[in-house]
Amino acid sequence: DAGTTGLVGLAVSHNPHERLRILYSKILASLQTMPQDAAYRKYTEQLVSERFNHVKTEPDVEKLEQKINCGQIEEVIFQAECELALSRKMSEWKPWEPLIEEPPPNQWKWPI
Repeated sequence: DAGTTGLVGLAVSHNPHERLRILYSKILASLQTMPQDAAYRKYTEQLVSERFNHVKTEPDVEKLEQKINCGQIEEVIFQAECELALSRKMSEWKPWEPLIEEPPPNQWKWPI
């Protein structure tokens, strides 16, 4: 039946292209607030841009699923929603900034 994905808790998305366009645009905008050399930004920007491209160029949902290769389109949307939430947290946390206090000199030394 077309009303279910077979995935618990994930309803069928009736306009997956539009939903992904919005999510990917928001993720990319969120990444713009980060330094260009931040590892998270570089990695995520590359991945999202690649997927966004597929969304723009592949109108067929099944083919789009194959190109993105991360499960059903609803799973892809769910991942994008999680990524958007994470990118917003990263903007807040700024993991690329130096630590406020220096870590103890032997923090990573083992055994002590």
